[in-house]
Amino acid sequence: MQIDAMAVAKAHATEFKQVFEQIHTEVSKMIVGQTDVVSGVLTALMAGGHILLEGVPGLGKTMLVSTISKAVSLGFSRIQFTPDMMPADIVGTTVLTENANGGHELTFQQGPIVSNLVLADEINRATPKTQSALLEVMQEKQITVGRNTLTMPEPFCVMATQNPVDQEGTYPLPEAQLDRFLFKLVVGYPSEQDYHTIIDRTTSGQQIDIESVSDAETLCRLRQIVRDVPVPEVAKSYAIRLVMATQPSSEYATSKINQFVSLGASPRGIQSLMLAAKVQALLKGRYAVSCDDIRAIALPVLRHRVVCNFQAQAAGITADTLIEDVLANVALQHRS
Repeated sequence: MQIDAMAVAKAHATEFKQVFEQIHTEVSKMIVGQTDVVSGVLTALMAGGHILLEGVPGLGKTMLVSTISKAVSLGFSRIQFTPDMMPADIVGTTVLTENANGGHELTFQQGPIVSNLVLADEINRATPKTQSALLEVMQEKQITVGRNTLTMPEPFCVMATQNPVDQEGTYPLPEAQLDRFLFKLVVGYPSEQDYHTIIDRTTSGQQIDIESVSDAETLCRLRQIVRDVPVPEVAKSYAIRLVMATQPSSEYATSKINQFVSLGASPRGIQSLMLAAKVQALLKGRYAVSCDDIRAIALPVLRHRVVCNFQAQAAGITADTLIEDVLANVALQHRS
């Protein structure tokens, strides 16, 4: 029986890696040079989490999300956030319509949030009132409008983008909403060689066709495989210590955390660490999480959950710097 269980686990890990790599290869036909970003977005999709992409305009964030929707054959909708947008523009509203008998009735018209992959473009341009419309759907995967409650189709994922440069006409995301994103990925500039490839692909007559290599049923099955990956006690304890180390005044907090952090990671942080680490293990052909898997994804999982105080901002210290300090000081093995 144990041999059969090991064979099944190995088969699951093999299938997961194959599908992941097929999607990654297909997306890379369109997206140039952002290998780590593509892997991060696909990791969040496989783990069942939402993703926040931060970068200056023109780096292909929007194209990345739309390309993934084609490669996995999922429903896709794009919401362009603006300061004058209202919550009803996202979740939908009740409208008065004429029925077949010539009378009138109230019917619910669903908004663009009802889809598999939702691109929330420039999410920080919306007002806090509109941003709050995403809180329920990102956590509960449902929307409530009046007396109507609508469950999102599976798989469901919000992929949001934001521009870190513009300050006028933008509204910083509240911590409650940031915490609902599994990853925050920073999209950087392409390399010199990548620019050559971008020119050849986008300014010539070359036509790039994205083929569908997966579907909703497969992704839902792979998400279940992710959740079934076991976590040894040593890896679980290490992840817990990492999260607690980001919390000021905790027993594992470093001196820099106590000095420069006003708010550390919440329990959602440990949940995200576990799910993303399970994906990492499967991609390496293993069916158990290791401490190295946790370290590999700690930065994108925790960087938006660590809130720096004014002293850190004045000293030019970022959340990434503080998380690196935590990784360097939290021991792999717990010393009792």
